[in-house]
Amino acid sequence: MPPASLTPHQLAEIGALLAEPARAAMLLALVDGTARPAGELAQAAGVGAPTASAHLKRLLEGGLLAVHAQGRHRYYRLAGDEVAGWLEALALPRPSLTPPTGDAGLRRARSCYRHLAGQLGVALCGVLLDRGLLATTSDGLALRTDGVAALARAGLDPAAATRLAGLRGRGCLDWTERRLHVGGPLGVALTAAMLDAGWLRHAPRGRALLPSAEGLRRLASLGVRLPGD
Repeated sequence: MPPASLTPHQLAEIGALLAEPARAAMLLALVDGTARPAGELAQAAGVGAPTASAHLKRLLEGGLLAVHAQGRHRYYRLAGDEVAGWLEALALPRPSLTPPTGDAGLRRARSCYRHLAGQLGVALCGVLLDRGLLATTSDGLALRTDGVAALARAGLDPAAATRLAGLRGRGCLDWTERRLHVGGPLGVALTAAMLDAGWLRHAPRGRALLPSAEGLRRLASLGVRLPGD
């Protein structure tokens, strides 16, 4: 339920936004925490691009959505966990969206500008953030001292783990998972360290990265697990 701090006027505004089926469908498509482009949200709502643009503008102005710009692309997500909680409380059916790619290997793990992306990259970023091992700073993402120690305990070369502490990264929105993985210099160096340690290897062709059994075991010791494992 919406918090008691909402005024009657604010509650009425939110009710008006949710009363439009197309806008409600867009919001429900984002309850899983993903960020999606306007085209996918238009598909979920069953409306054309101009109509979708108008609805997204209203949801942004109403404070229910946030937008993440990456290059020329814009991805929309719920403005926060509180919004997701309100929508979850409605217990409405959610639209299903076709996964962006049918290549299971690429979805599982791949290189993205030399850093780890896909389900494994998103899972690693999420664990590091949830455990407080990765900090969000004004300069981007930074590995905390505890994060360096945790990676070394998991089996990463201690010297390589220590070098990560001086680097800054950025949250890179994953194009298949629509969640953040670690990009920038920190993401590149972290991925290189995992490759050197044998946790990952490059596929013979393409951008897929193949986690080794030992690598998955080491990552699992940090709390990182792939869906279905």
